[in-house]
Amino acid sequence: MGILCAAVRLYSIAVLGWVILSWIQVPATHPLARVTVFLDRIIYPVILPLRRIIPPLRLGAGALDLSPVVLLIGLSFLQRIVC
Repeated sequence: MGILCAAVRLYSIAVLGWVILSWIQVPATHPLARVTVFLDRIIYPVILPLRRIIPPLRLGAGALDLSPVVLLIGLSFLQRIVC
């Protein structure tokens, strides 16, 4: 169970990092771009089904994607159940 708890915590941290990096425009030649690609690969398979269910909130000219928030809440519940 300790490994599963650590995996859920690590994935939660990865989601938070992914959200923060989505606000920053990183050139493809920057070393942080590799981190962004890695996080995209591990988070998109989980976040895309949530995005199909939860549409973004329209806020004037932009939109607010709530799927990462729902994912983090779900991971928090999972962590409380498992750990």
